[in-house]
Amino acid sequence: MAAVPVEEAIAALSTFSLEDEQPEVQGSAVLVSTERGSTISPIEYSDVSAYRLSLTEDTKALNQLNTLIQEGKEMASVLYTYRSCVKALPQLPDSLKHNQADLYLETYQVLDLEMSRLRELQRWQASAATKLAADMQRFSRPERRINGPTITHLWSMLKLLDVLVQLDHLKNAKASIPNDFSWYKRTFTQVSVQWPDTDSMREELDDLQIFLSTRWAILLNLHVEMFRVNNVEDILQVLIVFAVESLELDFTLLFPERHMLLRVLPVLVVMATTSEKDSESLYKRVKINRLINIFKNDPVIPAFPDLHLSPAAILKELSMYFQKFSSQTRLLTLPSPHELPLREAQDYQRHYLIVNHIGTIRAEHDDFSIRFASAMNQLLLLKSTDGADVEWCKEVKGNTYDMVVEGFQLLSRWTTRVWEQCAWKFSRPCKDVGPSESQELSSSYSDYEKVVRYNYSAEERKALVELVSYIKSVGSMMQRSDTLIADALWETIHAEVQDFVQNTLATMLRTTFRKKKDLSRILSDMRTLSADWMANTSKPESEFQSLQHGGDESRGNFFYPRPVAPTAAQVHCLQFLIYEVVSGGNLRKPGGLFGNSGSEIPVNDLKQLETFFYKLSFFLHILDYSATIATLTDLGFLWFREFYLESSRVIQFPIECSLPWMLVDHVLESQSAGLLESVLMPFDIYNDSAQNALVVLKQRFLYDEIEAEVDHCFDIFVSNLCEAIFTYYKSWSSSELLDPSFLFALDNGEKYSIQPMRFTSLLKMTRVKLLGRTIDLRSLIAERMNKVFRENLEFLFDRFESQDLCAIVELEKLIDILKHSHELLSKDLSIDSFNLMLNEIQENISLVSFSSRLASQIWSEMQSDFLPNFILCNTTQRFIRSSKVPLAPVQKPSVPHAKPNFYCGTQDLNSAHQSFARLHSGFFGIPHMISVVKLLGSRSLPWLIRALLDHISNKIATLEPMITGLQEALPKSIGLLPFDGGVTGCMRLVKEQLSWGAKSELKAEVLRGIKEIGSALYWMGLLDIVLRELDTTHFMQTAPWLGLVPGADGQILHSQNGGDSPVVNLFKSATSAMVLNPRCPNPTSFYTMSKQAEAADLLYKANLNTGSVLEYALAFTSAALDKYCSKWSAAPKTGFIDITTSKDFYRIYSGLQIGYLEQSVQLQPNNHDMLGDSVAWGGCTIIYLLGQQLHFELFDFSYQILNVSEVEAASITQTHKSPHSGQGWDILLEAMKKARRLNNHVFSMLKARCPLEDKTACAIKQSGAPLPRIKFENTVSAFETLPQKGT
Repeated sequence: MAAVPVEEAIAALSTFSLEDEQPEVQGSAVLVSTERGSTISPIEYSDVSAYRLSLTEDTKALNQLNTLIQEGKEMASVLYTYRSCVKALPQLPDSLKHNQADLYLETYQVLDLEMSRLRELQRWQASAATKLAADMQRFSRPERRINGPTITHLWSMLKLLDVLVQLDHLKNAKASIPNDFSWYKRTFTQVSVQWPDTDSMREELDDLQIFLSTRWAILLNLHVEMFRVNNVEDILQVLIVFAVESLELDFTLLFPERHMLLRVLPVLVVMATTSEKDSESLYKRVKINRLINIFKNDPVIPAFPDLHLSPAAILKELSMYFQKFSSQTRLLTLPSPHELPLREAQDYQRHYLIVNHIGTIRAEHDDFSIRFASAMNQLLLLKSTDGADVEWCKEVKGNTYDMVVEGFQLLSRWTTRVWEQCAWKFSRPCKDVGPSESQELSSSYSDYEKVVRYNYSAEERKALVELVSYIKSVGSMMQRSDTLIADALWETIHAEVQDFVQNTLATMLRTTFRKKKDLSRILSDMRTLSADWMANTSKPESEFQSLQHGGDESRGNFFYPRPVAPTAAQVHCLQFLIYEVVSGGNLRKPGGLFGNSGSEIPVNDLKQLETFFYKLSFFLHILDYSATIATLTDLGFLWFREFYLESSRVIQFPIECSLPWMLVDHVLESQSAGLLESVLMPFDIYNDSAQNALVVLKQRFLYDEIEAEVDHCFDIFVSNLCEAIFTYYKSWSSSELLDPSFLFALDNGEKYSIQPMRFTSLLKMTRVKLLGRTIDLRSLIAERMNKVFRENLEFLFDRFESQDLCAIVELEKLIDILKHSHELLSKDLSIDSFNLMLNEIQENISLVSFSSRLASQIWSEMQSDFLPNFILCNTTQRFIRSSKVPLAPVQKPSVPHAKPNFYCGTQDLNSAHQSFARLHSGFFGIPHMISVVKLLGSRSLPWLIRALLDHISNKIATLEPMITGLQEALPKSIGLLPFDGGVTGCMRLVKEQLSWGAKSELKAEVLRGIKEIGSALYWMGLLDIVLRELDTTHFMQTAPWLGLVPGADGQILHSQNGGDSPVVNLFKSATSAMVLNPRCPNPTSFYTMSKQAEAADLLYKANLNTGSVLEYALAFTSAALDKYCSKWSAAPKTGFIDITTSKDFYRIYSGLQIGYLEQSVQLQPNNHDMLGDSVAWGGCTIIYLLGQQLHFELFDFSYQILNVSEVEAASITQTHKSPHSGQGWDILLEAMKKARRLNNHVFSMLKARCPLEDKTACAIKQSGAPLPRIKFENTVSAFETLPQKGT
């Protein structure tokens, strides 16, 4: 196979898109970068000598200071992360006291390693102080022998001094260091007894002890070194003036530089004031009010993540060591943060707290994001345009440069607010913890909890989350544009430099500096070292001649833009030369750096020099684009808490005290739609802190602690996020499924509406960057959602199993809500099918499984509770629970408890839906049967029907010996009731004939059995009603596709007259059209769909004629009664109707009926309420299926008594009073009439649904299989046994 050319391979790769749908809701990942950047010369300014500016001494000293700064930062990292070793040392039990010497030796070896670092710190600070003092003295001599210091050199001096101040502050704050040293000294005393010549070691220990125990020892040593040989007040004043001007003019682009100046300034003021010469000269150059304003504007200064400095506190504490400074009462009266009056503290709080500025910050963010995106679009348009206008190019690229500078300034300002708010919070711990926070006493809280956990209100946490999101999102947006804008930035910087040195300086040389040879030489040097003549269209010689002979002054040089930026050395030299032009190299020059006091330079020229001077500092940070963004968006300091770990004497704080987790937790708990998309932003704090732990602090144990916390927090986050997602979608679903009429009738219906939440972006996150790992959050959420949905289904079924059958409506409603929640969530997330999960919970996965968990529970509930304990009300078509105490109490599991989201989402929605559920909780009727059919479906419903039919058959078999016992107890002859005795005589005669007094238990058992049979049959009738309704609906939906139309006589006709149905014709015509289309690549699939349409047509037509469940149940019951027909419905021996000696079932039921009717008027609660109308349904159905309906209607005791009462009532006409009221038969007769009406209703329904006379129907085998077209063997009709006329 031939190799693909490289050009073609690259062209092919360029067609691939690496973009996906993942939204940008997280900050940029940590990039691979080197320690050095554009802001520091990579070759240690060795190229400065090429410009011949006599800066050899300055460059050498500058490199030395930079080395010391790097070493000092490493020392500061060691000190900040220092943890006490003594806490980890074991204590010997009394049984091992003889090994104490070995323990001392081991302890000494462990501590000696840590003390060696402190000794190294002591030696380094002494060396650094000596070198810094020598450097200052070198440039403080009155005579000007060497050039310098340069501006870069001044910055290095300030940075080194800042490192020394931080080291001193850390040494003072770390109590574990002197504690460990005291243990070290004690063990040294024990183990050095046998060592020879330990005097030098003891002296070294004493020096180290003095160094560690003396506060501000490093600054005191620096002061001694600085003023040992020569006074350095000149250079100190220059540094103070430079720092003051930089702070007042906001000269610093990055916030670390500003904080560094604020930390150093009070120390510089103290040292300059303690000079042996005229210390008041400082306040002549810098008014004391300017210093006081600076110190007042920033009462707290960030130093370390959990350590802050206070200028007022530093000045007061140093005044005790520097006596001359103690006379500066105006500076010493500045209050420390904890000493601020209440009003001033409130003013500072308004300044420091982000929540008071978040509105402005939000507007700045929105405005900048829009304008930056517009600038990027303009740049893309420019790059895609060939031969664009030069001026337009310059304008677009210049605008891009301005947007980058503005972006850096915004990021710096925002990150400064986060730093300073944290410093303010650390300086003002929370004093009172509200009772809602915790029930413990406030004294039990750690200091860290008081400054972090309980020191941020909900609004402050929200504002901090917003600001963190703005910082990370703007930083990520700018970082993504790195490659797009790199050339534009370089070209703009190149154009700025060339425009200044080729045009602005040329104008100055022709005008202002024409006769000033020294200054002209400096300007010429600036042009020489930075002018890019290769890009210029004119020659430098001709340009130089025009300078000598004059010319068109208004005409500037034109140069082509080139992406060639100045180096760090060029910027360094340009700043030095501008400083030389302005100050003339005089350190004692009054005023500031660009003050016009005593200067001969015009104001306009001075302003141009000042503007370009400040731009030069910005250039380096802009060229170091990625490193600058990383610095400005680094929020890792929000996690570190080394100082408070030591002061609280704990190994680590719980995650509830961790500020990043507090922010994540607040977003999830607040349920704020605007914050949800920012929930991942606080995890970038962990990324930043881990990067700092490895790269800056270089401590593996810190990274391990961060990693452990992140693992724990992310697990909790995913769990809580999934809980919030599930609750939201569940609430949304519940709200949509609420009855609109219910909401319309409410005054406060809005509380049931759900506010939209922005989970969509989080559900698309497949690459969450966390500690160098990439996590598929979408997959984790999907996995968790699958589990939660299954748990919810399991809970719903457990809840139903702990209730009675009436809860089926509530179960269906809750499952519908859960299913709708699944549908809504499935639009944004790929999760398992709801039917699959439902089948899993119902244990109905197997193809041969026709019973489900729900069907088994319904059947179990019907057996144990519903059929025995529920009674039927025929009028309302409902079953209700009997008031009679059940014979065998039903044992059910307790109702499981769960959170509101396992019901309907929220408490309000739960209450609303429970109010509907309570409407159906007291009965079982048509709504419940609809729920049963929907939940069981066509797969499990037949199993339940068969179980019920088997139960009817078994119940009939159980009743057979009982009824035989009642038959035996009947008298041999029971005649018709006489009319002459009236109702009273008839009732007495019935009681005499039905001598079942000793068989009351048997009677009750038979009645309960008949009641259960009747309840089961009526239940089947309700099921039949619901199934017929569903079948009708299904038929109406399918009939148009099958071509079925109604006929004139109600029959179903085929509109095609033997042809294909509409659905088949549709697919056939579509297939024919696609086959004839020449552009159809593969018509096979259309042929397949056409065949499938034909199969569907046959299948649906075959299922049109569905049977009746009730008719099937009656046929099944009739078949079950066949084996007892000879005992319960014996044929008369004489061929005539047997009136007196019959013991058929109708006679037994007639006796039972009059017995429980009589009891119903005597007992309270009455027996009828205990048995309901199911007894009539069961008894009449058996009578009807045995062919004894007419016998029953003729010879039933209650019917006969009703006939007697009617005759008796008609014979008494002289009074309107009831003839039976005296004996109290009215209630009983009314009960009998009601029973007769109910029996007639049952018989009429049975005749309509299961006619026995001349009916060709289905008989049922004992196995349940139907035998079609078999004529029922009807029992002998009463009319057939009567004598016929003419015989």
